[in-house]
Amino acid sequence: MTDENQAPEQSEKKSQPVSTDKDANQWAMFLHFSLLVGFLIPLAGLVVPIIIWQIKKDQYSIIDVHGKIVVNWIISALIYFVACVILSVIVIGTIGLVVLAIICIVFPVIGGIKANNGEVWEYPLSLKLIK
Repeated sequence: MTDENQAPEQSEKKSQPVSTDKDANQWAMFLHFSLLVGFLIPLAGLVVPIIIWQIKKDQYSIIDVHGKIVVNWIISALIYFVACVILSVIVIGTIGLVVLAIICIVFPVIGGIKANNGEVWEYPLSLKLIK
């Protein structure tokens, strides 16, 4: 096989569902969507995902995978936020904050939809601090 033939097969494997348990998929979706709670209740978007992850990770093994992805994103987003605030002295930081706000809405929605389909989707730009 050549490298050209391997690439489509690898991308097909990544998009295949990794979990067929409907309850686990639904909890994984809630885990991702719980990041959005922070837009309604301050700091809830940081606390609620961690609580869901800690409560359900022993019951459903796939929740542990999704929980690590979400926590890595929380840490990454906080680091990016601090960097943007520091850079807001110049205009680029303000633009970065707007982009970060949009990404903080879009990524959990995509992750939640994919989780409900049984897929694991790692957030782009997320630092892999917890493995």
